Amino acid sequence: MRVYTQATDSDLAKTVNQFGAEAGATDIRAPETGLIMLRGRIGGGGAPFNVGEATVTRAVVQLKSGELGYGFLLGRSADKARLAAILDALAQSSVDARHVIKTVLVAPVTERVAREQAAARSKTAATRVDFFTLVRGED
Repeated sequence: MRVYTQATDSDLAKTVNQFGAEAGATDIRAPETGLIMLRGRIGGGGAPFNVGEATVTRAVVQLKSGELGYGFLLGRSADKARLAAILDALAQSSVDARHVIKTVLVAPVTERVAREQAAARSKTAATRVDFFTLVRGED
């Protein structure tokens, strides 16, 4: 699901269209947007507290073959949540479908995200400042 959220809408649609499954998927729970409460802890071990709310969209679909797929993502993209749910159901339907999803969607998206993260790290590293203290030779 993490990779589905990192993929673009067109990446997801292209993968779903390879299966022709979108027409065969019925909405069990149509895409809907709501809020979830985010909780945090200071230092990882303190008492939990409410940080704030985040917008999420979810969808549940069922394929003709009976598999249920669930799509959850941050944000308001109903189409993306539905496409992610369809891919989730397809991944459950057969080993061949999982293989196609991995090669057509998961591998390219993972590589793209890794390249973007590496570029961001190198851009950040270029501005890095090393602080050090010079010791004077006199007492």
